[in-house]
Amino acid sequence: MKKYVQKSTLKSLRQWAIRLGVGVTVALLLLYVSFQVSPWPGALVIRYVFNKGGHKTLVAMEQTLPDYPVVTVANEQYRAGDKDAKLDVYMPQNGLGEQARLPVVVWTHGGAWLSGDKTGIAPYLKRLSQQGYIVVSLNYTLAPSKHYPYQVHQINDAFTYLSKNAGKYHADMQRIVLAGDSAGAQLTAQMAALVTNASYAKQVGVRPALLPDQIAGVVLYCGIYELQGLAEPSPSLPKIIDWGDNTTVWAYAGSRHPSSDLLRQMSPFYHVTSAFPQTFISGGNGDPLTNGQSKPLAQMLQTRNVNVTTLFYPKNHSPQLPHEYQFTFNSDGETAFVKMLSFLQSATRDGL
Repeated sequence: MKKYVQKSTLKSLRQWAIRLGVGVTVALLLLYVSFQVSPWPGALVIRYVFNKGGHKTLVAMEQTLPDYPVVTVANEQYRAGDKDAKLDVYMPQNGLGEQARLPVVVWTHGGAWLSGDKTGIAPYLKRLSQQGYIVVSLNYTLAPSKHYPYQVHQINDAFTYLSKNAGKYHADMQRIVLAGDSAGAQLTAQMAALVTNASYAKQVGVRPALLPDQIAGVVLYCGIYELQGLAEPSPSLPKIIDWGDNTTVWAYAGSRHPSSDLLRQMSPFYHVTSAFPQTFISGGNGDPLTNGQSKPLAQMLQTRNVNVTTLFYPKNHSPQLPHEYQFTFNSDGETAFVKMLSFLQSATRDGL
């Protein structure tokens, strides 16, 4: 009887183990398939990782930078009926007389087009505002909820909103600097190219809300400017990074295998002209986007006779400066801020 019970128990355990194994296999298969048929699962994973890193950066900035005395106007809706189309405005407390008009920095946040928020670098933007700038921080709809070129139209509408409300924000709309980091740098560079290249704007289907002479300069940190380089597998990158790059392009482009024509349209690298505004461009020596994206764009702009100010670092610079290094206020982050500020002061000097 005892042996029978033992055999029965073992048989039940084996059956349970088989069912468990089958269940786990099916679950893993379904999970794998879900990652293959939609960008959403991968995008949510990347969003979680990026948001976690972004929160850590924000906390570090809050601990490092003082709470600068600026006037903040938060969550202004710049596009009717669009819940994601909101912006924050930071204005220095000093120099805001009734007739005052200060140069404007419009900052578009990064996050691989599928994460991030306008408040993620608020301490940095407040510090910038205190230097004498109206700083506008934009939100846009994150991919894959909407894909390109929806975000481009949103940002263009933000320019229209700012022009209509320039008095309210003490904004000199003849001295605008477009700025951004990471994916926000891609959007920023593309908007500058659209404003200064009429045939490109027509191709994308955008009627720019700004005129070329309104843009005094462009600030680009750690950006992506040639999308094909991000969409194609790279033998020099770990596979997990390659997977992340492919997923972000899939989510933003709206296609797992976007055509080369679409990727080229999305890439400001191919659409800059001699009319492109003077530009400050930087990236860390530990960021793979620096050699693959930032330096080639800087070189392309220089071949177009655009005035370019670069801040790059030698390969042996220590410590290695990662993606988005500028938001870490060690000596290198401080150097980047000071050099960017010098560029802004020079670019917006006309009209003072």
